[in-house]
Amino acid sequence: MSKIIDISEGTVIISRTDSIGDVLLTLPICAALKRDFPKIKIVFLASSYTIPVVKHCSAVDEIIDATDLLNGPTVSQLEKIHRIKADAIVHVFPNKTIANLAKKAKIPHRIGTSHRAFHLLTCNHRINFTRKKSNEHEAQLNFHLLQPFGYEKLPTWEELNDNLNYFIADKFEIPSSFQSDKKKILLHSKSQGSAVEWPIEKYNELARKLVESDFSVYFTGTEKEGIEIRKGIKFGNEIYDTTGQFSLEELISFIDSSDLLLACSTGPLHIAGSLNKNCIGLFTPKRPMHPGRWKPLGKNSETITAHNTCKCVNQKNCICLADISVETVFSKILEKLDR
Repeated sequence: MSKIIDISEGTVIISRTDSIGDVLLTLPICAALKRDFPKIKIVFLASSYTIPVVKHCSAVDEIIDATDLLNGPTVSQLEKIHRIKADAIVHVFPNKTIANLAKKAKIPHRIGTSHRAFHLLTCNHRINFTRKKSNEHEAQLNFHLLQPFGYEKLPTWEELNDNLNYFIADKFEIPSSFQSDKKKILLHSKSQGSAVEWPIEKYNELARKLVESDFSVYFTGTEKEGIEIRKGIKFGNEIYDTTGQFSLEELISFIDSSDLLLACSTGPLHIAGSLNKNCIGLFTPKRPMHPGRWKPLGKNSETITAHNTCKCVNQKNCICLADISVETVFSKILEKLDR
């Protein structure tokens, strides 16, 4: 491995301040760095609400709350960055404010994509690659940014999953009101608008078919999502409403205790995949939201699309997921659970 930057005993900041799924698909580069450079210190710069996810990554040594960092005065921000004594920062998610801050803090090596104009002034290592039209998965694409550390090729999908041992859930005692001796199927039907969603009436039909096949069904999500879900789902008789009941920490553990999770392209799907749990993702084939780019990690993950191509005008108006039948999803669940 030829290196431009020697960080074998240094400190590297990994900056990814967007959503849960994006963060989970960034953790493989942390694991690779820690594996190849055991003495390295990895500091992860994350938004407040994704910190519980990063905490479960054994490759990360320290977490900085980006939300808290950027709310303070510039002097305070610089003090906090200086305190890290970073040798390099990798801007996995481009953020102009953080890029400017890293330059002002005089971090020696500042790495970012060449496709952001502000990186011309803030980064001294600019990597030329594109995400939007790429055939590679998001977790693979992130490895482009490790080129200055000597990573000359992207890992294969199989290599990513063979090394998926760094994300570990805590133990969690399931509340008595949600306990069942049947196999637990988690249905995460909403995405807070970040993905194309399967119609709620199909989730309702699927839930009833699963109960008839002797499963327990749990709808997960935020309380706000729960308000919408309750309009289309009749709960009771082994169909449980857990929306708004769990913190993110608890949800990670609850997913780990389940037998399978079904969702569209959203955070909990990637949590399940990273935990190597059985999970099924419902996807549109439209680029750049297609499963080739965003399917969950994990040897036990599967994806379903209704068509090979999408002719819908845009993501907001995409109706491809509605063409995925309940029977198709039900059959895939039974197949995954050997039923």
